Amino acid sequence: MNSSHIYTLFLASIGVCTDTRKITPGSIFFALKGDNFNGNAFAAKAIEQGCSYAVIDEPEFAKGDNYIVVEDVLTALQNLATEHRRALKTPIIGVTGSNGKTTTKELLRSVLSQKLETYATIGNLNNQIGVPLTLLGLTPKHQIAIIEMGASKPGDIKELADIAEPDFGLITSIGKAHLEGMGGIDGVVKTKGELFDFIRNNKGGVFVDSSNDMLKTVLAGIDRIVTYGESEQSNYIGEITASEPFLSIKWRSSYSPQWHTAESNLTGDYNFSNIMSAVAVGNHFGLSPQEIAAGIAAYTPDNNRAQFVKKGTNTLILDAYNANPTSMEASIRNFYQQDFPNKTLVLGEMMELGSFSDTEHRHILALVQSLGFTYVHFVGNQFYSLKNGTFHFWENASLLADYFKENKPQNSTILFKGSRKNRLESVAEVI
Repeated sequence: MNSSHIYTLFLASIGVCTDTRKITPGSIFFALKGDNFNGNAFAAKAIEQGCSYAVIDEPEFAKGDNYIVVEDVLTALQNLATEHRRALKTPIIGVTGSNGKTTTKELLRSVLSQKLETYATIGNLNNQIGVPLTLLGLTPKHQIAIIEMGASKPGDIKELADIAEPDFGLITSIGKAHLEGMGGIDGVVKTKGELFDFIRNNKGGVFVDSSNDMLKTVLAGIDRIVTYGESEQSNYIGEITASEPFLSIKWRSSYSPQWHTAESNLTGDYNFSNIMSAVAVGNHFGLSPQEIAAGIAAYTPDNNRAQFVKKGTNTLILDAYNANPTSMEASIRNFYQQDFPNKTLVLGEMMELGSFSDTEHRHILALVQSLGFTYVHFVGNQFYSLKNGTFHFWENASLLADYFKENKPQNSTILFKGSRKNRLESVAEVI
């Protein structure tokens, strides 16, 4: 069965699903495979629970006319998403980067929603399965869409861009993320640059932080470039006006002396670029300064992404959804610069660094020592192997949580930063 016929069936359906635990009657089940499961084996259950069709790639599981056999289910899902994207012609902004993807995506959603019917990636559905599922949620009412794209190895962003076919691209940052799969920082630049490669080949537009020198290498041949940042040469020029505890900025366009202000619920000067990207995108799509400011102010981070939480006499900065050497260093340096009482660091090990792991963890330890922090807890095996008599080292978060149960901090400001695998939020819960 060709993709056009599947698309016809999709238009008559409720939508698609990939998990028999979350079946919506009238939807089409796509029998995806994973390392530990074979979706084909669940196709019959999906039909029993009300799916109109099941798309499979192993013919022996077909048990009737409502089983659609394709060569590869994931490819069929991706092709369906691209066909749907082309049919609707919704303008799409593709967002990728080593740090700040989700924050930027949510800022753009909040800002653009002040004027336009805006659709964006839900949660962290930013991979080869998540992006097509996101695209298939588009409807004719949506006036613009923001699609987040993640990568762990070269070629990932190219594949996602080919599926989503974005009209605009935004790379939030280039940093030391997924070094194991990328093979080093040059691999990160090349992989993130795959988004701009698609934009260049299809005459689209990009939004660029003018201070990010690494992005200059991937801009060649792109004609439609909107820049933002502190530089006077930017199309949209901004300055931080306050940063304790939340960032406030002022900004103006290069063709006007009139300054405008915006207040956010984001901590950390490193979020300045993310806020300015929302300013640039908002302006490009015709929003007023007041609408842009309202959208920036309306976004409050959640899900352990730079959350600012008061617990008793303590203030917690929960930034424990993800971490890499670049974001870790930025968070520590920013925390050091803030005028908070009784600063405490809780730092979890960073994942997917491969042969770079020991060097990068040693660098973070040396950084903390050089800045003179007194109260520091390192969590995870990578840090534990470097333990010394200066700070606290814990093999896992559970042990640190037990420590805090008996040694409750008081009147402290505590930064939690680490990769998701550390589960540092479990430590925060006991404070």
